[in-house]
Amino acid sequence: MRVPSLHILRLFSPRHTVQPQKRSLCDTPMRLVQFYRHGDGGKDRVRVGVEQDEGFSVVDLRAFDPSMPSTIKELLELGDKGLECARRALSSGQGVLKRSDVRLVSPILAPEKVVCVGMNYRDHCLEQNAPIPKEPIIFSKFPNAITGPYDDIVLPSESQEVDWEVELAFVIGQRGKHIKEEEALSYVAGFMVANDVSARDWQMKRNGKQWLLGKTFESFCPLGPALVTTDAVRDPHNLGIRCLVNGDEVQSSNTDQMIFKTEVLIAWVSKFVTLTPGDVFLTGTPPGVGVFRKPPVFLKKGDVVECQIDQLGSIINKVI
Repeated sequence: MRVPSLHILRLFSPRHTVQPQKRSLCDTPMRLVQFYRHGDGGKDRVRVGVEQDEGFSVVDLRAFDPSMPSTIKELLELGDKGLECARRALSSGQGVLKRSDVRLVSPILAPEKVVCVGMNYRDHCLEQNAPIPKEPIIFSKFPNAITGPYDDIVLPSESQEVDWEVELAFVIGQRGKHIKEEEALSYVAGFMVANDVSARDWQMKRNGKQWLLGKTFESFCPLGPALVTTDAVRDPHNLGIRCLVNGDEVQSSNTDQMIFKTEVLIAWVSKFVTLTPGDVFLTGTPPGVGVFRKPPVFLKKGDVVECQIDQLGSIINKVI
């Protein structure tokens, strides 16, 4: 399917700003991507790049410095050293590839954890006449559910009720346990667009109504198009968020509807597990999902799902 250039994606400015945290992993705003160069062959050829010229080109980090890692997860594990090299590569003018010469894949391919949050938008709770949660509702997807920003969503033969859920995602940039809320944003490497694709029959009717199986079929976690570093997102909790199916807007809200903000989620989850670089969080979806429509509407072969978040861009996935 044809994917639009990033310059025509909807990237808007927020209405408000937040105070900067005491420390940021990214001193210079960047859009980090993972990609294959056309003609390079198999998956072992994945590369890390930084977008430039409003997405018209990508700087190949390993062309600038062959010692650099080949994945963003490994880059984050290097800490400030890795990000500083990415900044130098961006300003060097070396290793520049045309956007048409590369295929973007998910910015994170093999995280240790994919942490998901349910019922985290006030307007989504109202949509289903559900009470506002008192504590974050946490579930997971297996990492094999992750797919690229423009890859296909594969309908499994086991489900007849596959649904869309646009979500704000963020990625952990440094290791931490028992993280304090006031320090939590300094542990975030950046933000992405996500689609928490969900098999509602498995989520709501089968397997004891546990959510995991309905959430983790392969291709059920499109991510991207880039990992947008924290300095490029002035207020992650004041971003327009939308989902379109075949060009029709089905979800439209703002991340200011989130019940538990990024820092609360990090502090909460880090009580139970150690967070590590590359861990992915999906922060919940706004109203407009198919299962609560009257009558319910589910994805079918040939549908095209576009998830958009202001300042972050769009991911576009065809259903097959």
